[in-house]
Amino acid sequence: MIPALVLFGYAIAAAWCLPPLLTLLTRRGVSPRLGLAAWLMAMASALAAAAAGLQSSLRTVAADWPTLTAALCRSVAGTACTPEVYRSAFYSAGVAALAAVSTAVAVVALWRYGRRVHRARRQTSAHADAAHITGRVLPGTGAVVLDDPRPAAYCVAGHPAAIVVTSGALAVLDQPQLAAVLAHERAHLAHRHHLLAMLTGGLAAAFPGVPLFARGAAEVARLTEMAADDAAARGSGRPTVVAALLALATGTVIPAAALGIGLSAAAHAVPARVDRLLHPPRPAVSAAFALALALVVTVLAIAPPAFVTMS
Repeated sequence: MIPALVLFGYAIAAAWCLPPLLTLLTRRGVSPRLGLAAWLMAMASALAAAAAGLQSSLRTVAADWPTLTAALCRSVAGTACTPEVYRSAFYSAGVAALAAVSTAVAVVALWRYGRRVHRARRQTSAHADAAHITGRVLPGTGAVVLDDPRPAAYCVAGHPAAIVVTSGALAVLDQPQLAAVLAHERAHLAHRHHLLAMLTGGLAAAFPGVPLFARGAAEVARLTEMAADDAAARGSGRPTVVAALLALATGTVIPAAALGIGLSAAAHAVPARVDRLLHPPRPAVSAAFALALALVVTVLAIAPPAFVTMS
């Protein structure tokens, strides 16, 4: 039973103690890809440890039920737990009820996860179909234009996927900025960011009170945006991406050359994304954060197997 308790203890510690550390390392978006890897590995590590702990518990139950009931009784009542107590039908029924409740909690969590993922996939597919039906193709880009005065651009996965740009966005973006926006959305699709959002959103729905999953879903969404910003900046340049972000957020035409004037809008529109693009960290700082994140990912990857091996 001790190995199972160790694994459950690790899973609980990871779920409640890792979010502050990961937030500290990833909030500036210094290395968004490694940040994504760290959050996803933390979730996978906690789930793997919990699953291994559950498997170990079930194996112990199947192998020696009387010993397990005695150990549980003595862990609560100490010397007051006599053989007459833990061998009684009433006590055994209580332990069985506890096991049934634990199983029910796991089943409910899986059901909530499956429902959230299924709903997200259905809504995404329907949105993509609607965009292809009601929109018009923007020549030379493959993007779909929807008539809407609100400036917006986004991608939806489907068969086929769609990059959607509103007429309001076209009104405030010049050609280089539009190219940057499209590159941003293509990066989302190429790196399957919609799948990451779907999976982490499902975990947040399945475990709504667990900080690692609740905060992790939001952090994954934020870091995927930063990663897509970086992909767009590699082709279009940081000033063009910043100008496009501000134009979409404010609904105002902002030439890249006039960023000094337009920066006041950044206080109200995607400030973190704008700030990191305008003020990238020094190479030494980037290297330090990347090393720390790589170390965290490595430790999280080997921790559950190590606990299983030691047990």
